[in-house]
Amino acid sequence: MIAFIDTMKHRFGVEAICRVLGATESGFITARGYRAAKSRPPSARRLSDELLGAETARLHEANYGVYGVRKMHHVILRQGWALGRDQTGRIMRGLGLAGVRQSKKVFTTRPAPAGSRPTDLVERRFLADAPRRLWVADITYVRTWSGFAYVAFVTDVFSRRIVGFNVASTLKADILPLQALDMAAFAAGGDLTGLTHHSDHGSNYMAMVYTDRILELGAKPSTGSVGDSYDNALAEAINGRYKAELIRRRGPWRTVEQVELATLEWVWWWNNERLHGELDYRTPAEVEAAHYADLESPRLATASHGKP
Repeated sequence: MIAFIDTMKHRFGVEAICRVLGATESGFITARGYRAAKSRPPSARRLSDELLGAETARLHEANYGVYGVRKMHHVILRQGWALGRDQTGRIMRGLGLAGVRQSKKVFTTRPAPAGSRPTDLVERRFLADAPRRLWVADITYVRTWSGFAYVAFVTDVFSRRIVGFNVASTLKADILPLQALDMAAFAAGGDLTGLTHHSDHGSNYMAMVYTDRILELGAKPSTGSVGDSYDNALAEAINGRYKAELIRRRGPWRTVEQVELATLEWVWWWNNERLHGELDYRTPAEVEAAHYADLESPRLATASHGKP
């Protein structure tokens, strides 16, 4: 009501507006009551909301504008601000901020003949007890003004870190997915012994040049046994996040090169700054750092006990 009077008082005057409001079901406020309300110092809650509003908007935008209340609450806490989840939600509603929603998956790969598929070594259990135990791979696409950009991701299941990716104007196995795999393998030192590489039934991943490369690196190829979206659910979920968080929000896209640069920036954010609910609101980089720190701790403890 105060805001309404603020908006209309220059046209009709405070007293006239208050008389009209008093004759309706909207409520009653006197001109004296209005002026008292305007002169009253702002509440502590209002001051707190105003103080955190600008920071909330900045952090939301810095994270691709995709976080909902839960993740924004964790982001603000990590910045050193003390506030509750309800206050975070109130501030976001006041600013018109909301999380992003995913759309339905569109399939981009053609199934390979059944006889040429590797066996299913995962059976929909997307769990790993350490990095470089299980990788999942999948392909999606982006419409640009110059044609389609195809995007391949390779993700480490343990930390949700995207370890390899490639953007190309072709779906050919020796260009699109193979270069993403080679990027991931290079970062891992070129030896993937003990790792399982899981993908869908797409002919891109079943091509001999690709499966031969997996075996050459020491990894074991795996593909879903049923052929529906659950067989490679984690990889498809990452594709969905990529489309929702980057592609639909930043488009339209002019060229494949523009998509490639934006994807590079998004992957860095995903790995190093994005909070993942499945990781207890940590980043993939933090999860891996904690894992390797835990491996080092027993050694340090043994060394200290061995000192004279």
